[in-house]
Amino acid sequence: MIREVIVPDKNIVSVSVPDEYIGKTVEVIAFALDESTKATDKSNCTFNALKIDTLNYRFNRDEANERWCFS
Repeated sequence: MIREVIVPDKNIVSVSVPDEYIGKTVEVIAFALDESTKATDKSNCTFNALKIDTLNYRFNRDEANERWCFS
């Protein structure tokens, strides 16, 4: 994996890739760093759409891993 942070001085930017990437599908993503922090900042996010009382809940590993076979 290659990650490079740059400050472009024009609209065209060249990217050099290692020899082992030649012939493979690669993904190139460009975004401003201040855009990414706005999109992923969930510090004030709340998850209150669903409330479940887990006070007396007891996890059963065997039940969770049980395989159901329907004939």
